[in-house]
Amino acid sequence: MLFPKRVKYRKQQKGRSRKRTFESRGTEINFGSFGLKADGLKYITSKQIEACRRVVMRYLKKGGKLWIRIFPDKSITTKGVETPMGTGKGAPDHYVFPAKPGRMLFELEGVTEVIAREAFRKAGDKLPVKTKFVKKA
Repeated sequence: MLFPKRVKYRKQQKGRSRKRTFESRGTEINFGSFGLKADGLKYITSKQIEACRRVVMRYLKKGGKLWIRIFPDKSITTKGVETPMGTGKGAPDHYVFPAKPGRMLFELEGVTEVIAREAFRKAGDKLPVKTKFVKKA
């Protein structure tokens, strides 16, 4: 699973995700010929990214190259079960990537469009955010 080797601060503030904001960075296909783009606003965990990577690589067998364009570097904390209020912030539990609409999540090269479309359809089913298939113009 993906997580940062070191972080400056262990615990991050939650922040706010505005409903009508679109991603300004990482919206174009840079490495491959086909891409999977986020169409919604959700947190993607490192386990979900790994599940997508596995399902795509299993479907491709030995052909094609996959690029993961996102990295989970936002820590999510949880408090223990039945912990009373007022005992501070919990310990870091897992890491997420806050996906916004328009962000390129994965890219693929070296396969036909039919295979890439099916591989990304299977990968999109593993994600909590709506996705769409895009190809290089």
